[in-house]
Amino acid sequence: MKILVVDDEKLLVKGIKFNLENEGYTVDCAYDGEEAVSLARVGGYDLIILDLMMPKKTGLEACLEIREFSTVPIIMLTARTDDMDKIIGFEYGADDYVTKPFNILELKARIRAMLRRTNSQSQADTTQRLTIGGITLDFIKHVAEKNGETIELTAREFDLIELFMKNPGRVYSRENLLNIIWGRDYQGDIRTVDVHVHRLRDKLEANPAEPDHLMTKWGVGYYFKG
Repeated sequence: MKILVVDDEKLLVKGIKFNLENEGYTVDCAYDGEEAVSLARVGGYDLIILDLMMPKKTGLEACLEIREFSTVPIIMLTARTDDMDKIIGFEYGADDYVTKPFNILELKARIRAMLRRTNSQSQADTTQRLTIGGITLDFIKHVAEKNGETIELTAREFDLIELFMKNPGRVYSRENLLNIIWGRDYQGDIRTVDVHVHRLRDKLEANPAEPDHLMTKWGVGYYFKG
């Protein structure tokens, strides 16, 4: 597995690189947002760890640019504790957040969990596709199709729409979705779920303001209608 670690704190990068290489990962390093985007274009990474505050391009700017050409899982590092910063990060395409200072064991656990999800999807049978109401999930390419047009999704977005489409009509509360998709140890804001549902609507619905598939059960949660 190949990981890109991006942070302008060189000692921190060195420490992360050392620990991840001891786990058997191949690790490349970058120290600003521009370098991160350049390496992401050609590096073939399985996961990117991206600091929020960096020179040349911020982590958010780099994340947004990477999302234009890649769905690689991205874990953001941030010294900020404001939940709104995290929500903005999810809007820009981040899949997870780790707040500084962090325990390296926590970071490694987040990486393993993210890679497990990605690997399980990539190992699906080559014929495995799911189509409901004009939306198709391709479990090999890890993308969705809307009326035959390919729609690239982030890892979290794909996990979320897969859960909905495999259980049409079932209503999930935000708490349910956080536990299932993000894990029971996730400490972020519950509005994270709303952000991801809204992004999926923007990508998959003909009219996101009046969705046909990703529905809201007011006061309860969300569900998928075929």
